[in-house]
Amino acid sequence: MPVRIRLQRHGKKGKPFFWIVAADSRSKRDGKFLEKLGTYNPNTNPATIDLNLDSSVQWLHNGAQPTDTARAILSYKGALLKHHLDGGVRKGALTQEQADAKLEAWLKEKEAKVQSKKDGLSNAKADAKAKALKAEQEYNEKRAAAQVEAAAPAVEEVAEEVAEVATEETAVEAPAAEESNEETQA
Repeated sequence: MPVRIRLQRHGKKGKPFFWIVAADSRSKRDGKFLEKLGTYNPNTNPATIDLNLDSSVQWLHNGAQPTDTARAILSYKGALLKHHLDGGVRKGALTQEQADAKLEAWLKEKEAKVQSKKDGLSNAKADAKAKALKAEQEYNEKRAAAQVEAAAPAVEEVAEEVAEVATEETAVEAPAAEESNEETQA
């Protein structure tokens, strides 16, 4: 029975979610499987991969062949490196402690790369948000200035009307004031 490490598709249309499984190569893509090794979610950036490293390496030791995509995922998470290092331990090229130290150093380096990518994405998102906010503020200032310019002639007209009314009132009050002054003198 040839065993393959492959992906089983789950999730809804347009939002794929995969299980990483060890299955008989003759079974259907989403059919029965021997063991679930982990999950793969390509919808996030970077993709979220949860993999049982020890089970994956054990299946590789037993002769399971990964598909191309599963091979890339196993390589990304370090399962193929661990399988390779375990082969060196079996042959006597290095000790188990040396192999574990090499794997741990590689995993730390890989985690640092992934974290730097996450940081770069969050910084880019924050920069884009700040740029959009600045553009919106500039647009609002231009719009407010245009409204002030459009309202300026109307304000001038109202000011002229107020000035005319004020001069008419003073003209009407001035003769009345002269009449009252004449009456008080008489």
